[in-house]
Amino acid sequence: MKWLVLLGLVAFSECIFKIPLRRVKTMRKTLSGKNMLNNFLKEHPYKLSQISFRGSNLTTLPLRNIWDIFYIGTITIGTPPQEFQVVFDTASSDLWVPSIICNSSTCSTHVRFRHRQSSTFRLTNKTFGITYGSGRMKGVVVHDTVRIGDLVSTDQPFGLSVAEYGFEGRRFDGVLGLNYPNISFSKAIPIFDKLKNEGAISEPVFAFYLSKDKQKGSVVMFGGVDHRYYKGELNWVPLIRAGDWSVHVDRITMKGEVIGCSDGCTAMVDTGSSNIQGPGRVIDNIHKLIGATPRGSKHYVSCSAVNALPSVVFTINGINYPVPARAYVLKDFTGNCYTTFKEKRVRRSTEFWILGEAFLRLYFSVFDRGNDRIGLAPAV
Repeated sequence: MKWLVLLGLVAFSECIFKIPLRRVKTMRKTLSGKNMLNNFLKEHPYKLSQISFRGSNLTTLPLRNIWDIFYIGTITIGTPPQEFQVVFDTASSDLWVPSIICNSSTCSTHVRFRHRQSSTFRLTNKTFGITYGSGRMKGVVVHDTVRIGDLVSTDQPFGLSVAEYGFEGRRFDGVLGLNYPNISFSKAIPIFDKLKNEGAISEPVFAFYLSKDKQKGSVVMFGGVDHRYYKGELNWVPLIRAGDWSVHVDRITMKGEVIGCSDGCTAMVDTGSSNIQGPGRVIDNIHKLIGATPRGSKHYVSCSAVNALPSVVFTINGINYPVPARAYVLKDFTGNCYTTFKEKRVRRSTEFWILGEAFLRLYFSVFDRGNDRIGLAPAV
């Protein structure tokens, strides 16, 4: 059988499905060597076991924090099921994992799908490619049974990568896209849409709770909202247009002064990005105002000065969402402090931002496909 590759373009409900997410390192060196990582994994085994909360139909899975800035969860594919760690990504729409026939060096460091071992596997002749901000893949569209916790999608179309570039050292196997189907590169129906259309999810809603706290954990939930994960009321923000998780931002301020988005701008709420990204001139100004100095690809500040640095405030639909320095400054593996503000290298006629995990760790987020809106509230 010949495999072809083509590079493309770059409480709501009665039943809520909660999937744990793990916060992991971006590079192997963050754990200061492979042996340290292997020892950590042996001492802290991750086992799937369901926990049902008394008096509710909510189902969740336990999670383990490895540390750093990516959040990953476990899904299974095939019959019998094969486990994969994936990023649940609201900026893309495709599900893909590596194929056993992928010969890229990146694939050899990840779990690869063994299609011959699945009795429910089905191949197509459709090929596609995706370019992300940090890497790209080429793949083929296939069908098989996919499980996300208790949610089961039979004959689900998804991608198997046969070549990957730029994902070296990343502690996830693939990506599970949760954006609208119109931006799917594979043109396959996304798993959320298929589950929704088949009635497996009673409400067309999913939500994220992303935390630094290992004791609290992090989850993505499907079909509804668990109110214990946020404070106050959800503030609903209409999407700029149906088909993309982008919202209108009124302005961006520091110490009461407008530093960006003076005439309003667009921001994508992106669970697959670790940073807050914006136009280079505004990011440079933020770094200047907080005294950050460039070193390599990052900008660093004194760790002892973090508590004195000002918040960056995003005003969205009339509500202020402050991002304090403790949220936008992280420590690298050497103990030095760097900012999560990053230039978004994209040509657009209007100002465009990405609100990634540095923002979403502060605010519980609900993605409402039924009403084309996003709900935000302070996370507990």
